[in-house]
Amino acid sequence: MIVIGLTGGIATGKSTTAAMMVARGIPVHDADAAVHVLMAPGGAAIGPVTQMFGDGMLTTGGAIDRQRLGAAIFSDPAQRRALEAIIHPLVAEDRDMFLARHRQAGSQLVILDIPLLFETGGEALCDFVILCSASEEIQRRRALQRDGMTATKFESILESQMPLASKRAMADAEIDTGQGLESAAAALDAILDGPVRELQERAG
Repeated sequence: MIVIGLTGGIATGKSTTAAMMVARGIPVHDADAAVHVLMAPGGAAIGPVTQMFGDGMLTTGGAIDRQRLGAAIFSDPAQRRALEAIIHPLVAEDRDMFLARHRQAGSQLVILDIPLLFETGGEALCDFVILCSASEEIQRRRALQRDGMTATKFESILESQMPLASKRAMADAEIDTGQGLESAAAALDAILDGPVRELQERAG
């Protein structure tokens, strides 16, 4: 089974690219979606997060208030590292179960959609890594259209992520999503039909 890592920076079109892969019938493990489940009512992260940050981080429905938690950690690197120490192992466990399930099912190709792929060493699990990119101007414009996003928060998130230039040097292929959906789809197909297909053929 070939494992493809999909990564990028904030607002670089990674989720849209992942959706294109799902539309092509490729199984995708979405790290962000896994975090949402972990922080939903009854999720495995509820206990350790409230123990670390207090019950004030809960909504009335019993979920973690992600906006409130985000506001607390993005201005405090130590708090952010404490949260990552809780969340990353839980997401990794979910990812490993996904990989095991698809290996057992005989899947030929799967995608690991991980925003902090290189930051967390996740590339070691991958046979090939695709980077989604966009200019900082486009990133900023897209990000500031999101609910709860501010210019200050955007800059804080950028600072917490590895620069795209560094990710570019480590990735095997790149999709510039700033050129529009048709261009991004064509670039994805070229990658899947080219180097990824070659990997599959070599793997037998």
